[in-house]
Amino acid sequence: MKTEDAIKHFGGKKIELARALKISPSAVTMWGEEIPLLRQYQLERITDGALKADPIAA
Repeated sequence: MKTEDAIKHFGGKKIELARALKISPSAVTMWGEEIPLLRQYQLERITDGALKADPIAA
């Protein structure tokens, strides 16, 4: 899962993605292009599958 796609899902703002995960926006910044796999699974769950984890890409 690309960080950019998750940010777009949450309204295009890094702070909204961070808020959804209950982490700091600076933590999101440190991910780079790909979201860490455990965070991907967390996002898949909290978005009811709208965002899908991609274990191969991670």
